[in-house]
This record gives sequence, C-alpha cells and structure tokens, in this order.
Amino acid sequence: MEQMLVNGVVLAVNYALIALGITLIFSIMNILNFAHGQMFMIGGFVVYYLYGIYHLNYFLSLVAVVAVLGVIGYLFETCFFRRMRKVATREENSMLLAVGTALLLENLALSIFGEKQRGVPPVVTGVYRFGSAFLPANRLLVMLLALVLIIGLLLFVQYTRMGRAMRALAQDREVTHLMGVNVNRVAAFGFAIGAALAGLAGGLLITVFGVNSGVGNFYSIKAFIMIMIGGAGVVPGAILGAIVLGFAEAIGYELLPGSVTYLLILIGLIIFLLLRPQGLLGKPWG
Repeated sequence: MEQMLVNGVVLAVNYALIALGITLIFSIMNILNFAHGQMFMIGGFVVYYLYGIYHLNYFLSLVAVVAVLGVIGYLFETCFFRRMRKVATREENSMLLAVGTALLLENLALSIFGEKQRGVPPVVTGVYRFGSAFLPANRLLVMLLALVLIIGLLLFVQYTRMGRAMRALAQDREVTHLMGVNVNRVAAFGFAIGAALAGLAGGLLITVFGVNSGVGNFYSIKAFIMIMIGGAGVVPGAILGAIVLGFAEAIGYELLPGSVTYLLILIGLIIFLLLRPQGLLGKPWG
C-alpha cells in the first residue's frame, strides 16, 4: 500500500506539469493543443542530446529545453494560430490546425530521430526508503523539480503583471483588449510557456522512462484525460486531474496488467463524462 501511495504521488506531480501546460494554452486561446505530447517528446530529445550525448550539465539542458520549446510555441501561435483566427471564426478550423501541427512535429521527429527508444543516465543514484516503500533518488529529484516548476508557474500567473494579463485574457479576450493589453503578445507568451512546460516534462521524465519519436500521442492522450477529469481550462482542475490519473495508474499497475489498467481508466472516464461532462471543477455547459 505504501509503495502504491509513493508511486501515485510521483506520477501525479509529473503529470500535473504536463496538464498545466495544455490547460494554460486552452484557457488563453480556447484551443486544445494536440501537439502537446509531441512537444513533450521534443523536450526529451533535447535533453537526450545535450545531457546524454554531449554531457552538458543536466540543469543547463533543461534551460535549453525552455528556450527551444518556448520558441516553437511562440512560432506556432504567431505563424499558425494567430493567422487562423484572422481568416476563420469556427473553432473546428483551429482544431484541425492543431491536429496538423501534431502530425507535422511527429513526422519531423520520426525523420530526424528514427524509431529507436532513447534514454539517459540518471542524474542522481541511490534509493530512499519510506516505511515499506522504496523511491529511487532520481525519481525523487524529478518529482521535486516538477513540484518547484508547478509552484513557480502558479506564483507567476497569480502575482506578475504578465500573469494577470494572461488570466484576464482567459476570462474575456475582448475586454482585455479594450483595457489596453496587447492580447497578441500575451497569447504568444502563454503558448510559449505552455509548450515549455510540456518540454520540461519530457526533459524530466526521459531520465525515468526514456523517449522515442512516437511517444507524443501517448502523453497527449494522458493530458486530455487529466483536463477532462478536472475541467477544461481550469488550473486547479488540471492538478486534480493529474492526481486522479496518477493514483489510478499507480494502483492499477500494482494490482492489474498494464493493458487492463488503461482499459478500466478509459471506461471509468466515459462513465464519469456521461455523469459530469464539465469535469470536477468545470462550469456546467449551456
């Protein structure tokens, strides 16, 4: 039981980092970033080459992840989604564009990196014991780094000028524009942060699970599950969804085969959405 709790906490914290990135983009732009998992994958490959191949300091590699994915997110918003908003008003167009960007990144990654699974050495070694549970030091480091990033993001959104502008844009784009806020700059910055968070999650988890060019869809699905559980566009909901999914996985993998675990999670999700389609913390529709 203690081992399941420890595993659940580790998974929940790391999943929260993934969910917050996609939630941030959705709340600001009302777009589900289907390329979120592919951005996670790119972050893993950046760390693989800088830390695993060229032996750059791991923390400097994470800084490089922020720079690379931040630029990708910024370019996606300014070159693709901003132009789409100018020429099309239907949300379906933006959704199709988001799917297209996911396919673009996945096929580019497949062409550049191939299909091989890649991994890196653990940043720290050793094992800690918590009662009857064991936690590798590397997983503890990854969890603590993810927790620091989550807290930093929440503080940034709550107390900085840009963070307040992002919250205002999420509530009402037109009113925010009338108040003199440069909504295009805020939207691009928000998309960049969301992409950087996805990349950081990939850079952290490659030290535990490894990465390959096809892993993006797997983590995109997990991100969607989390925001559907918690409520689309709701930051506390994303964290709550990560907790639910993390503990569901930890308990399921301990007691059941992996394929059965996700079958039951998806069946449970369908039943949950039939009863509460807005999620745990989302507002009722209509």
